[in-house]
Amino acid sequence: MEAERPFGYHASRHMKFIDEVRIRVEGGQGGRGCASFRREKYVPRGGPSGGDGGDGGDVVLLVDQGLGTLLDLSYPQLLRAERGEHGRGKDQDGARGSDLVLRVPPGTLVHDAGTGEQLADLRAAGERAVIARGGRGGRGNRHFATSTNRAPRRTEPATPAEERELRLELRVLADAGLLGFPNVGKSTLIRAVSAARPRVADYPFTTLVPHLGVVRVDDTSFVLADVPGLIEGAHAGHGLGTRFLRHLERTVVLVHLLDVSGLTGRDSLADFEALNRELALASPELAAKPQVVVAGKLDLAETRARLPILRAAFAARGLALHGVSGVSGEGTAELMRAVAAAVRARRAAAVAGAADLAARA
Repeated sequence: MEAERPFGYHASRHMKFIDEVRIRVEGGQGGRGCASFRREKYVPRGGPSGGDGGDGGDVVLLVDQGLGTLLDLSYPQLLRAERGEHGRGKDQDGARGSDLVLRVPPGTLVHDAGTGEQLADLRAAGERAVIARGGRGGRGNRHFATSTNRAPRRTEPATPAEERELRLELRVLADAGLLGFPNVGKSTLIRAVSAARPRVADYPFTTLVPHLGVVRVDDTSFVLADVPGLIEGAHAGHGLGTRFLRHLERTVVLVHLLDVSGLTGRDSLADFEALNRELALASPELAAKPQVVVAGKLDLAETRARLPILRAAFAARGLALHGVSGVSGEGTAELMRAVAAAVRARRAAAVAGAADLAARA
């Protein structure tokens, strides 16, 4: 039985991770209005009795907390809601078509593929967005009877349903994001502080998709994301960098993990500056997020020997350098408290900003 871990839990599913899809959606067509007349034996000149057509169903996106990928929508297809029934005689209106409800994971952005317009930003469980409305049903001939035209044969057709081509983009919802060059120990660290279980191996790009772990520290809980390793040129798509960088955009704090052991021949300060340049080139807002800087692999003697010198170098930049070992767990509690404090500060700032906007409105 696995020993109890000091922080949180995360239940993960082993499935193909799809974070961007294109789909075509169409609302249901409305039903036609009916032209009909009453013909009962004892009702002379019964008049028009054509019913209205039913409205077509809408295409609706619904956030499902249990989903973590757009896999279910990744197959090329036209997704259409049910059409409305046509009107019938004897004043019978057609039934409305059923809505087509498509379930998406939290953090899904919806764009019109043609114009690029953002249509919805779906975050909370149960949140819904109508993205293609069905056509309105036409009116039957009973609506067109007048004092001078008591037997109208006119009906009204249904209005067209909306049809769109959409681009759905998933951006993971996390409070803090782990970033660093490949193979610096991000997956080992998130395994140490949560119950997330990304693959760990001694080669670059072991992690190919983001992993989320829930961390609880004292009275604060937050979601930590392990983002696949970035490389120079990530802002231009090198190493699929643009796909990985966008998952950091919703975070409020960045945890920058460095390998300071020197065993890989990398320069920690140069790596730090290089990734910050990539963040700035990708998005100024991303580069402006507060960072917690961490030296990993503290269980190695080489790391301990180099740590004091690097701490002094980062202190000159106004940054504290934390030391942790994802293998032994040393320093992880102190690091998570520092991250939790940064998350709390950003949450408080966001609440204060929202209150200020409400007061001005």
